Amino acid sequence: MSLVSNGTSLFAPTTILISLDGFRADFLYRGLTPTLNKFITEGISPKYMLPSFPSVTFPNHYTMATGLYPEAHGVVGNTFWDPSLQREFYYTHPDQSLQSFWWGGEPLWVTAEKQDVRVAVHMWPGSEAHIGDIEPAYVDKYNGSEILPAKVDRILGLLDLPGPEDPGTKSESPRPQLIAAYVPNVDGDGHKYGPNSTEIRQTIQEADNMLASILQGLEDRNLTGIVNVVVVSDHGMATTDVERLIQLEDLVDPDELSHIDGWPLYGLRPKKPEDLDRLYQQLKDKAKTNPNIEVYLRDKDMPERYHFSKNERIAPLWIVPKTGWAIVTKKEFDIEAGRRNGDVYHPRGLHGYDFEHPLMRAIFVARGPAFPHKANSQVEPFRK
Repeated sequence: MSLVSNGTSLFAPTTILISLDGFRADFLYRGLTPTLNKFITEGISPKYMLPSFPSVTFPNHYTMATGLYPEAHGVVGNTFWDPSLQREFYYTHPDQSLQSFWWGGEPLWVTAEKQDVRVAVHMWPGSEAHIGDIEPAYVDKYNGSEILPAKVDRILGLLDLPGPEDPGTKSESPRPQLIAAYVPNVDGDGHKYGPNSTEIRQTIQEADNMLASILQGLEDRNLTGIVNVVVVSDHGMATTDVERLIQLEDLVDPDELSHIDGWPLYGLRPKKPEDLDRLYQQLKDKAKTNPNIEVYLRDKDMPERYHFSKNERIAPLWIVPKTGWAIVTKKEFDIEAGRRNGDVYHPRGLHGYDFEHPLMRAIFVARGPAFPHKANSQVEPFRK
């Protein structure tokens, strides 16, 4: 392995991977992201990156970490039922998501550690699940309230650790060669305020400022030409509205269902398997008069391009709303009453829709010695 000096220390090949959750591709064209736009002119990127289906956080982050479609790695939604385990995965509940049996495939932090490449993972979905019984050198637990400057300090602090040839190097605190960091802010405010809100503008700017601080930190350390930086997002975001809601009870009787997976798309498991075809036909008939939903049987007509059928964790029957629409139970939001009262539907922004819709587009930008392309190089849009 060749080591490169920054003038004070020797560095092995090093990469920082930053995920800006919910950063829609066209956020780059709002005049709010001077750092990211300059970064694009210095590096290589497509106009956009397509997420995997469903376009939600946990399946997509684990797809980025493994290179596998959700149907292959098994994290098929933020929430889903496993009929073999008779257990439910629920992404925000550690006791229902951080067991290794949920997470198939081999994430990049395991692959790297197997090759004696030390890894630091900062809040990346799945990193706390002890996958493959191989632990990254550093795992920072998820903390949704952590401020962005603290993330910058953490990333730069890891680079400041003594390198393999430096005096004072300690085996229990090695300098990592791969740092994967997760940033939830844009997604959180996209849900809360909507992707076209005034509030989201500041959130986008703050994410751009965070990247500026990291790049400035690399420059101050003479690491700009030594450390690779890759910035990605997992999916985009669409604006919701009371006028784009569908009452679940108008489509199907919830009492006939044992489990409902996913959201805003709905995966349905009938209590009685023999009811599946009848419920499918019932929903197909409803879809004939409601152009804002599509109905699929996992084993019959799920679109092949979704790569979303070859896993028993995928519910047998799906309702996929058109982008910007949401299906709600009466308990969650009574649409008629809400319209009468002038209620605002929350969340104000949603994702999870058809991965090819323009509003679901994500970003990918890379710069560094591992990307020896001319500045401002463009590649064709690709699916993660």
